[in-house]
Amino acid sequence: MGKRVLRTSLCDMLDIEYPIMSAGMGPNLLGEETGAPVDLVVAVSEAGGMGVLGGSGYSIDELRDAIREIKSRTNRPYGVDLLLPKNLAGADELAAGPSEIPLGDIIKTLPQEYQDWIDKMRSDLGVTEVEIVVQSNTTTMRPQEAVQVCIDEKIPLFCAGLGNPGWMVDDAHAAGVKVLAITGNTKNAKRMADSGIDLLVAQGHEAGGHTGRIGTMALVPPCIDAAYPVPVLAAGGIADGRGLAGALAMGCVGVWVGTRFLATTEGGAPDIIKQHIVEANDEDTRVSTMFTGKTLRSIYSRFHDAWDASGLTPLPFPMQIMISSALLRAFIDQNVEDYIGGFAGQASGMINEIKPAGEVLGDMVEQAADILTKKLPDSVKAK
Repeated sequence: MGKRVLRTSLCDMLDIEYPIMSAGMGPNLLGEETGAPVDLVVAVSEAGGMGVLGGSGYSIDELRDAIREIKSRTNRPYGVDLLLPKNLAGADELAAGPSEIPLGDIIKTLPQEYQDWIDKMRSDLGVTEVEIVVQSNTTTMRPQEAVQVCIDEKIPLFCAGLGNPGWMVDDAHAAGVKVLAITGNTKNAKRMADSGIDLLVAQGHEAGGHTGRIGTMALVPPCIDAAYPVPVLAAGGIADGRGLAGALAMGCVGVWVGTRFLATTEGGAPDIIKQHIVEANDEDTRVSTMFTGKTLRSIYSRFHDAWDASGLTPLPFPMQIMISSALLRAFIDQNVEDYIGGFAGQASGMINEIKPAGEVLGDMVEQAADILTKKLPDSVKAK
């Protein structure tokens, strides 16, 4: 059989072969690789989709270098995803200091009850403090500089993984850069569409990482209506061709896929995180504020229970990341497996193996094309 054809208006807009994008998972704010390194971006783009670089934890120079590496390795279109939060707790203080700050020094500035809890966790679990350096010049701490790098490099697509990118749309368009935003509710869908973006992702509660309160099936149709005529992609709980076909049937132009591409050969998460995704069932994720201070879905671990039992309220983004990273890095380095649970969505329950990203994309296309052309259930009748 020849190569399958599965095209939507998204393919024409982005000059890609298939309407599948990898979500912009990248290094966290401490520079630890957690999702979509250059290898994954290139693999997805070369397979006919669009790979998206998650740049949230890169320094400004590292972001530029990563973009240029992508350009040197593929001629296919790609995207770059950055976080554009409205407010950043402690950003001014960090920016005024040295470019690299020991995490331990930042922890010492936190309220005493948070320091005491970190010390108690280390003592109870027998883990030692891990030396971590926090970069104060990350793309998240300096969003305007990071956006300018993307515009200067004339990337094909800019993606705002958090926040409304409306303030940079005109400059992006002037450089030939298209802009995508992500929403978890209809109100923001309308607001973002009105800001001049080119594409919108409606991301349901099932999704890994930062997520909202509305399930994908209930979210997508009203977002399509609210954002019209801006095209909409679906995200959250999509890990195979069935999810892709369903999204297209609802009126989406494509899908934004995170967890399934995270659990690939090229995915940037530590092996223990990939293993947990493969082993997880559909009830093995939790939404918590313990990682970043914002609602975020990850694989369940005893770390969730410990945080819930602490009685502490999360610190504002990104200071909560300092607390979680101080402990999670130690858990990973010192093999405290039942306290390790990386970012992942409910689609984890559908993932049974780690394989190359190109195979994942090819399988999605094949399955979706079969469903859309000949494999709807016999019980479905239409005239």
